[in-house]
Amino acid sequence: MGGSSVVSVDDWEFASPSNNVKTLVLFGRTGNGKSATGNTIIGKKVFKSKTSSSGVTASCEMQTAVMYDGQVINVIDSPGLFDLSAKSEFVGKEILKCIGLAKDGIHAIIVVLSIKTRFSVEEENAFRSLQTLFGSKIVDYMIVVFTNGDTLENDGLTLDDDYLGPECPESLKAIISLCDNRYVLFNNITKDKEKKFEQVQQLLSLVNQVVSKNGGRPYTDELFTKFEEGDIGLLKQITAMVDTKLKETTIRLEQRLAQEQEARLDAEKRSNDEIEKLRKDLEQAHAELGRRAAKFGCSIL
Repeated sequence: MGGSSVVSVDDWEFASPSNNVKTLVLFGRTGNGKSATGNTIIGKKVFKSKTSSSGVTASCEMQTAVMYDGQVINVIDSPGLFDLSAKSEFVGKEILKCIGLAKDGIHAIIVVLSIKTRFSVEEENAFRSLQTLFGSKIVDYMIVVFTNGDTLENDGLTLDDDYLGPECPESLKAIISLCDNRYVLFNNITKDKEKKFEQVQQLLSLVNQVVSKNGGRPYTDELFTKFEEGDIGLLKQITAMVDTKLKETTIRLEQRLAQEQEARLDAEKRSNDEIEKLRKDLEQAHAELGRRAAKFGCSIL
């Protein structure tokens, strides 16, 4: 990465700042490790994480760090905005707060997924919700961070060959493709400072790719303009959009559940049919053996 001199891992956050400010927004389901990822990027514990006794993120908040090469990074942590338990009005207010914090635009959206949990319909719809709220071009600013890298390491597995291998859901593959294959694996619990440093540099390299691809322009759209103009109807507009997407998510979850139940019943029926066929084949085999034994006995007599 850039920088004219080497700065130690312990000192990197104290390097001289530059005017090169970038704003990153963390999105993801509650429990995926957004706050822990934010802490890794910042280089110290500034966001409340699930493992903390003080609880999880309740509202959008921003923290700033100066990287070893002088880049200033704003990190906005968000609550689980698209969790099914979230109320539409709460989500609307938090999205407005996020826009307010990122008033000059968003340089990268960090979509946080955990390799410890199955990629769900809820997460797929959260991705769609971001596209609905911010427009289809938002995918040009998205980077996927997979957390819980320690789990893969402990099992001797890799992200590319195993988690994203042949059994990876097509919906997740599609999202990664839309993000132009921008993804990185994070281990947020490692005590190895060099390893954390390398993870952050990999992420910032992707951020710089996003910035370059978009001509150095942060993401802004109609929502940002309306926010700047103080549009009083903006909250109502966002809340309505969120409400619609939450209802769609609920419907899709119900459909997926029905499909899985039907598939399970079909599998059980096939299994029962196979067992019944085996039972009949066994009865026929016993009967055939009996006939042959009787015939053999008669021939001896």
